[in-house]
Amino acid sequence: MNLEEIQAVIDSAKARGTDQLAAYVRGRLPDASDQDVNDTAEVLLEIIESVPLVLAAAARGAEERNLTHIVQPVLDRATRYFLHPVDLMPEMTLGLPGLLDDTYLVFRILQVLEEGPEPLVEWDLDHPTSLIRKLLEESIRQQLDAISSLAFEEVADDVRQSWGAEPLDA
Repeated sequence: MNLEEIQAVIDSAKARGTDQLAAYVRGRLPDASDQDVNDTAEVLLEIIESVPLVLAAAARGAEERNLTHIVQPVLDRATRYFLHPVDLMPEMTLGLPGLLDDTYLVFRILQVLEEGPEPLVEWDLDHPTSLIRKLLEESIRQQLDAISSLAFEEVADDVRQSWGAEPLDA
């Protein structure tokens, strides 16, 4: 997992300014007050900036529970999507709003991993995920949810066995 590259992508998008993020929020929440738009944009920026920290915490949590062999491939999928320059909402053209899909995917994947007996991270994943979900177009949400499900299904039997559950084929 290359957290430095993720940070570089975030820094590059931030260098182009945060006004694009507020404009995106305004477009998705046209009835919101200016203060609500600005507050939401600030929260979204904090969520985006937390991605490397949350991924590092999840990797540490997996290592502490001897689940790295299971969790790391799923985290790697989220990392690859985050670093891929052409995705559903490209940050190359959209700036910070283009990182919302990447961030959503990371948090969705972590939410699925949190369904185990012990959480990998001690972070509230539901609030940031639902906030971003509310701001994404339906077609993008559906595609990202499918990607997160696929990432998890690739390792599902290993995860279930590690958590003490029955494999799907049983």
